[in-house]
Amino acid sequence: MKKSWVGDLWHKAFRSGSPLYLFIAINILVFVGLSLLSLITALGFTDIHLAGYLLSWLQLPASVSGWLYKPWTLATYMFTQQGLFHLLFNMLWLFWIGIIFLDFLKKRQFTFVYLAGGIVGGVLYLLAYNLIPVFKATAFGTVMIGSSACVSAIVFATAALLPDYTIRLLFFGNVRLKYLALAFIVIDVLAIAGLNAGGSIAHIGGALFGFIYIKRLQNGQDWSRILGRERRRRKLRVVRNETPSYEEPLVPNQEVIDRILDKISQSGYDSLTKAEKEALFKASKQGQNEY
Repeated sequence: MKKSWVGDLWHKAFRSGSPLYLFIAINILVFVGLSLLSLITALGFTDIHLAGYLLSWLQLPASVSGWLYKPWTLATYMFTQQGLFHLLFNMLWLFWIGIIFLDFLKKRQFTFVYLAGGIVGGVLYLLAYNLIPVFKATAFGTVMIGSSACVSAIVFATAALLPDYTIRLLFFGNVRLKYLALAFIVIDVLAIAGLNAGGSIAHIGGALFGFIYIKRLQNGQDWSRILGRERRRRKLRVVRNETPSYEEPLVPNQEVIDRILDKISQSGYDSLTKAEKEALFKASKQGQNEY
């Protein structure tokens, strides 16, 4: 029997094992749930603002006392969005850059960067609103929702790993990831003086975490290992006793890149040889996607 499109989406989100589709699905379901609750109130079925009540238990308060009363909000805020364009913008960027991230790194690493990036962004937001005088005055009336800090972490992690990877943007043409990330951080720094200062501060926190995580990963430290090891199928390998005295440069054709990506998925980026890293770098400069 042919599956329905709803069944296909459900399988991709919750059965495929992809953290990218899972996180997008959670964000969308929370948004739809809040929207339905708003509709129930708007149609007069209840005088209680149901969406507002639920939102109060999901959003991250800026004051430390408010957060201590609801400590779980440091996790729930990053899956909560209001406004269709807010959701659409974040999910599109998460999908576009997340696909590239998962082409080169592990699912576990994606999960870690998304969650830790959101937590770091939330912590920086809390610190700013409780230590900086201009923000401290408004802390008790300020809350934050949205996955932008998580998305920033994924964008900057991918840009740090593949700075010369090129994507094609509408109206802008071919853009390297390092320039895209630079534009993001400049906009967020300037926006601190605007109405969404807390959101911009959280974006910067997520971005810094994503960048630092990749730099530590390239030095052999994979912080995502705290989530445990991924299951992987064992493969038979032919082992040769002789060890070459030097590495010949690798031609970055499809066969070579597939072999390198398979090695990354099994042992991580830091297990690559110098020649393999150079081949991957050359391939990233040639890669183009249109968004």
